[in-house]
Amino acid sequence: MVTTTSRPPSAGHMRSVLLITFVTAVGGFLFGFDNGAISGSAGFIQDRFHLGPGGLGWVTSSIIVGCIVGVVLAGRLSDAVGRKKVMLAIAVVFVIGAIGEALAPSSGWLVAARVLVGVGIGTETTIAPLYIAEVAPARVRGRLVSFNQLFNTVGNLVVFSVSALISRMNSEAWNISTGWRWTFAVGVVPAVAFFLLLFLVPESPRWLARAGRRAEALAVLGRINASPADAEAELAAIEEASGAPGARLGDLLTPRLRKTLLIGFGVALFQQITGINAIFYYAPEVFKSAGLGSDDAMSSTVLIGVVLVLATLLSMWLIDRVGRRSLLLVGATAMTVLLAATGTVFRAAHPEGPLLLVLILGYVAFFAVSFGTVAYVVISEIFPTRVRGVAASVATFALWGGNYLVSQFFPVLVSGIGSSATFYLFSGISLLALAFTAVLVPETKGRSLEEVEEQLYGRGTGQPPVAQRR
Repeated sequence: MVTTTSRPPSAGHMRSVLLITFVTAVGGFLFGFDNGAISGSAGFIQDRFHLGPGGLGWVTSSIIVGCIVGVVLAGRLSDAVGRKKVMLAIAVVFVIGAIGEALAPSSGWLVAARVLVGVGIGTETTIAPLYIAEVAPARVRGRLVSFNQLFNTVGNLVVFSVSALISRMNSEAWNISTGWRWTFAVGVVPAVAFFLLLFLVPESPRWLARAGRRAEALAVLGRINASPADAEAELAAIEEASGAPGARLGDLLTPRLRKTLLIGFGVALFQQITGINAIFYYAPEVFKSAGLGSDDAMSSTVLIGVVLVLATLLSMWLIDRVGRRSLLLVGATAMTVLLAATGTVFRAAHPEGPLLLVLILGYVAFFAVSFGTVAYVVISEIFPTRVRGVAASVATFALWGGNYLVSQFFPVLVSGIGSSATFYLFSGISLLALAFTAVLVPETKGRSLEEVEEQLYGRGTGQPPVAQRR
């Protein structure tokens, strides 16, 4: 076995790692900005294009269709041409999509532009965590991969603020005809910045090694390791782990990979079907149903965004200290209790708005600390190098599929079985997430990607996993 144990990177080398992480995470900011842009624009768009509830719902959810397409494309593309080239393409897609949304002369045009933006988001959520994981030192990998999710939450807050500012600039008629267009147009600025900043970062060294470009891989590793000897040792470990042929989708169903695919798929799915987007997409209506006025409901929604950012920062501080599995276990437990309590509040004839707000903020905080951040980290770590791109696509597909199910059927559930039973259902799913994590999810903190691979697969050498040999 080739060990990848090495000295921590020097300050200069760590600056290179942080630059790569920051630039890549700008894509996460675009994810949050573009995904949240519809929130403050929906009412104006509905009036501008004379949309009914179904038409507005399609304009809103069409972005998820694009996300699913992006996820399907992302893995194979990144394995074929490299992580950096795919991210450059994503930046161009974000620019074109934002311009298309801003100039849309019809709802059909707007839907097409949002599908295109969704392709960028789906691809970004697959590739960015994977790319950061492939350059980050093992001791801080969880924290650095989490930057992408942090920037996502910051993007949400920024677009909410931009939308509110633009809507106050002029009359209601101007907002209906023009104001919402400016909200989308502002998204061009970070998209262009993302494209330009990507020229400052290298290709993934693990992808370069897989492509046979050893000298380039060694040069990149030299930028992020403490010494040339450490870079050589890490490259040797990468080459040992990457020796198998390239991946096909069918490879994921082999006995060696089936369990890991289930873990990645399950963590991604539970991130969504425990109900988080029922809160994000429908929070104002949830609070109004508990008796809050429109202004208080909107203020409560902004508060959710603030809690999401702060809790994500906390998760970044904890993830490499207490580990991925521990955060998932604590988060799932708390979510189960808080969602059940929320369901109980809705059983009252007159639900208490302030209590409901406290419970939902608690749920959002524990979600962000656990599944909201950790799911992306786990997906980026647990798959072997040779199938990482394709496997990450499959797992992220589960994430966006779950997002679609919740966003599409939450109103149906509330109408059919009531708010109380709906939140009890989410509580039960959170309990399943707890059991799933306890039984299947491994701990990966502090290990290099190659050591994680050996821990889970034994590298196909016939030896037991490294965890059993130490």
